[in-house]
Amino acid sequence: MGDLEGGIGVEVTVLPHGVGLDLPAHATPLSAGVDLRAALGPSETLVLPPMGRRLVPTGLALALPEGWEAQVRPRSGLALKHGVTCLNSPGTIDADYRGEVQVLLANLGCEDFAVRRGDRIAQLVVARCTRVVWIPVSALKETSRAAGGFGHSGV
Repeated sequence: MGDLEGGIGVEVTVLPHGVGLDLPAHATPLSAGVDLRAALGPSETLVLPPMGRRLVPTGLALALPEGWEAQVRPRSGLALKHGVTCLNSPGTIDADYRGEVQVLLANLGCEDFAVRRGDRIAQLVVARCTRVVWIPVSALKETSRAAGGFGHSGV
């Protein structure tokens, strides 16, 4: 799977409950992510109460190329307008995972939030993933920051 029209080719299977939904697509020419849609039944409504969380199916299974990952991220509009976000964010989809992509939605808002078939519930960003080879050393090279962590540079 090489570059296709400026992008990387990713094989996708539409599962039976996802048939009829649009495949994820970039909303604008420079969008980093694509929107994932809820693959609920035609008359099904999933209600997320305040502080509730649910796993929402997308009806898609992916085969990412080796050396790539997909990250499930919240949609900013849902977070701002309704307090709806994704837990475990970003959720990582590994190149060897072949199950359904699902979204762990949480309602941090004050009102019930309804999810219906085809609603855009999250975004998916596909990115290169570098393998790590650990090199044990007795001491790390010094830097000006050293071990300064949370808030070390001020507010």
